[in-house]
Amino acid sequence: MWWGLVPGIILPMTFLIIFWAVKFDGGLFDFLAEFQHSRLLSKIISLSAIPNLLLFFLFIWTDRTFSSRGVIFATLVLAFLMLVLKFA
Repeated sequence: MWWGLVPGIILPMTFLIIFWAVKFDGGLFDFLAEFQHSRLLSKIISLSAIPNLLLFFLFIWTDRTFSSRGVIFATLVLAFLMLVLKFA
């Protein structure tokens, strides 16, 4: 399960950092603060979780069901974080 959990957490963070590097000129914390202030951070986090879908299907197609469970758990953790940020 750890073989799916760790990449399932790292992959969305990587895509969030790539989005920051492409679209924003300031620092990473300024980027996060600006999106939190405009109430869009939860939406950005939910979009960064989309690559987990590809990772999930990769594990399913290669018969790594326990790793795919780890990806699902990582996605649920991101969904919980998204909900906390949305209603906080």
